[in-house]
Amino acid sequence: MVLDILTLAPSCQWLAIQRIPLKTEIVPAEPLKPLIPSKSKLTTVEAKRIVSVLDNAIQKVELVTLLSYLELQPEALEGMLPENLVRAMREHVDLGQALLEGASVLQEKQRQLEEEEDAEQVWYQDQLLSIELQSISLQPLAHQIQDSTKNILRLLLREPQATRLLQMQAPGRSAGAQHLLHGLVELRGFLFEKLLTSPMEVRERAQFIQEVNRRNKRNQEVIDALQAELAEVLKSRDAEVEKQTSIIQELKNYLHQVFKFSESSLLRMKQEAEKQQKADYRAAQARLAKTQQEILTLRSQYNTLVMENWEAEQALRKKKYKVETEVENWIQKYDMEMYEKQDEYEDLEAIHKEEQLQLEELKQRHAVLVEDFTQIRAEKEMNSKKRVEAEREMVRMVRAATLIQAVWKGYLVRSMLRSRKKKRGRGKGKDKDKGKGKGKKK
Repeated sequence: MVLDILTLAPSCQWLAIQRIPLKTEIVPAEPLKPLIPSKSKLTTVEAKRIVSVLDNAIQKVELVTLLSYLELQPEALEGMLPENLVRAMREHVDLGQALLEGASVLQEKQRQLEEEEDAEQVWYQDQLLSIELQSISLQPLAHQIQDSTKNILRLLLREPQATRLLQMQAPGRSAGAQHLLHGLVELRGFLFEKLLTSPMEVRERAQFIQEVNRRNKRNQEVIDALQAELAEVLKSRDAEVEKQTSIIQELKNYLHQVFKFSESSLLRMKQEAEKQQKADYRAAQARLAKTQQEILTLRSQYNTLVMENWEAEQALRKKKYKVETEVENWIQKYDMEMYEKQDEYEDLEAIHKEEQLQLEELKQRHAVLVEDFTQIRAEKEMNSKKRVEAEREMVRMVRAATLIQAVWKGYLVRSMLRSRKKKRGRGKGKDKDKGKGKGKKK
């Protein structure tokens, strides 16, 4: 009972607000096609009403889980929310605090009772009875909080702007509230899929699941057989590994012997290499003398080529000086032309700025004219609507007058006909009386 009461209290743990999607689309693989409903939309009115009821419940739960922000900080949106909503929130906060205080006292008593389980039986029963009585006394307060929550929800649903402000300003929800919302969304997805599934599809799905179970059983038998075969292969592999280990040990011994033999051969090869090095040194000395003679010859050729290249360089330097002079003249000519173009560009830029200012002024005038034109056109439309309404009213009045005149004329005609019938009846009565009088005289 204490836990049920505590769950009604406002929560203070917050998470980042994120809009939870109410519709989930699952695209399974092609082999799971029998598990996918053939329809993607609800066709019956009852199914749509069921989903609509669940969507409304999710929306209300989202609003209820955001009320903790207003409960803890009522002044945050006090100037933006209606007065009746603020007043209801204050009453709700007072009820929640009273419930929390009562629940904390009740929980403390229950904790003390659990710690003193070895006390006397009479005292233990009295404490249990007092806890039960106090929990029963908190039930009306819990019902009042439920009614207050419903009242706040009604006020929020009547004020969409207040709901949007609450969603934008509230920093988050508690972990339990977020878990509840996720559970409701999953329930909505399961219910939506269940409503889309027809009885025939349910039978096909059951048959498909049975077939999958049979295949799974066969696959499990194959897996067991393969596992047994794998165990035998592992045993043979271990035997092969032991055999290979013995071969490797033999090869290591052989390599040790080869290493000793290679040391003696290496010493012999080193002695032979020293002899070959001495012979190569003598041959290198001979090649060095020959190379020095070639260097002297190439050096004389190099000096000759340097002189020839120096003369060619002097000729090229003269040519380069001439070209640089021409380039300098062209650069000066280019600079003069660019100065003239710069002056011309500055004049054109000044003209452009002046025309730009004129264009801005014309745009402002055009905007004013467009606004006046829009206002005049709106007035004309209002006048035309009023004129059409007056014409319609006149037509209705004319029709009404015509109908009244027609009814009045009909009434006059009927009254004249009735008077004529009465006169004819009176005339016939006089004729009959005259006939009777003549008969008597005769």
